This record gives sequence, C-alpha cells and structure tokens, in this order.
Amino acid sequence: MIWSHYDVAWEEGLAAARGWAAETGHLLAPLNATYQGYRVGIFLKNARAAARKGAQIEQRRAEGLPVESAAGALSEERREQLEEIDPSWCPAWPLEWQRAFHLTRLHLEEGGALPMEPGVVVHQGEDLGRWVRAQRLGFDKLTGVQQWMLEHILGIQPATQNEKPKPRTSQADKWALNYAAARQFYEREGHLRVPRKHVERIVGEDQEEREFRLGAWIGNQRSRAATLSPARVEQLSAIGMRWT
Repeated sequence: MIWSHYDVAWEEGLAAARGWAAETGHLLAPLNATYQGYRVGIFLKNARAAARKGAQIEQRRAEGLPVESAAGALSEERREQLEEIDPSWCPAWPLEWQRAFHLTRLHLEEGGALPMEPGVVVHQGEDLGRWVRAQRLGFDKLTGVQQWMLEHILGIQPATQNEKPKPRTSQADKWALNYAAARQFYEREGHLRVPRKHVERIVGEDQEEREFRLGAWIGNQRSRAATLSPARVEQLSAIGMRWT
C-alpha cells in the first residue's frame, strides 16, 4: 500500500542523498549531480529552498507576524534527516563556497598543504588553490562567520595590500589621465599641436611616472569629435585643441 506518493518521492531522494554523501563525503552536490541515475542535485536544491521557506516561517512566528501557509516548507523531521547526513547541507551562503571549503578542509586533514595558487590541487572538479586565492583577495566581502571559518579552521589569512592586484582603470579615468598629459603639454609648449608619435610622461598622485601616447590620443579625440560629450569638447578647447 502506497499511502503517499510525496513520501515515496522523499524517501527515494533521501536514499540517493545518502549514497552521494557516502561516495563524496558531503551533501553539497552541484545542481547537475546524479546518483545511480537519480538527479540528487535537483532534489537537494529543492530541499534547500523548502528549508529556507520553513526558516522564514519560523522567524515570522517568532516575531508574532501572520503566516499565510506552511505549504512547501520542509518539515523539522526531514531537515533533521538531511542534517544527520551532513550538518552543513544547507549553508547560509552560496553552496559553491561551502563545497570548496569542505574539500579544502578534507585536503588538509589528509595531510596536504594549503594550496595557494591555481592548478595545484583540484578535487572533485574544484580548483582549491584558485578558491583559496579568491578568499584571500575578497576576505573583506565575506561574512564574519566565513572569515572565522577561514582563519581558524583552514588557516587562511587575508591578502596583504602588496598582494592585491591594482584596480583596473576605468575608461573615464583613462580619459582623465590622457587629458592631464595634454594639459601638461599645453602648459609647457603653449599649444596642442602634438606630433603623432609624441609620448608624454606625467607623474601621478601615487608618484609613479606614466607614459602616454599623446599624439595618437589627440588625433583620436579629433576624429571622434562628433561623439564626445560637450564637457570634454569644452575641456579640450580650453587648452588649445584644434578640431580641424
């Protein structure tokens, strides 16, 4: 006698989840994961969505707010069944982060060194060195709990300022720097008739000297005059730009 098709479907998914965890050591399966033909990744995704809905309902009840319906929420019994398999099966942050964290911890527990560069250690399709580097560079963007887990469980420290790559220069910043070079040329020469191959050197606020192919840039601005903003046209005109 089948009393509930929903219960049967749950038991099938739970059995696949147990099998997946037995093989991989965790229940953080990617969306496309399967176990003996069963789409365990989809099952777990749906279970996490139901668990989060259940948590929201519990929060509303605790705050004395009305709850319209508990349909679709994961029951406490079913949540506990999954937690018995893997307590971290439904993290508060992205699943991919928790999976990489777990695999890195497993790698360390097996005696491996903390991978610091991409391509050094790849486990279950995860490049652990790439992940570690991303955590160090983006440390400030993580939650306090994630930071604690990285520092105290994996021994990962945030990247120093010297290790962080320089921020990319925006198109607006590049234009402003080239304009500064043009203004410097104008103030020195008294005109903006820049030879096509001329390179202008300026010292920025960071005291670094930079080279700008000013002649080529001036020619490009002249040819794009119709698409330049009125403000930029005015700025260039003010330092002697000849448009024809």
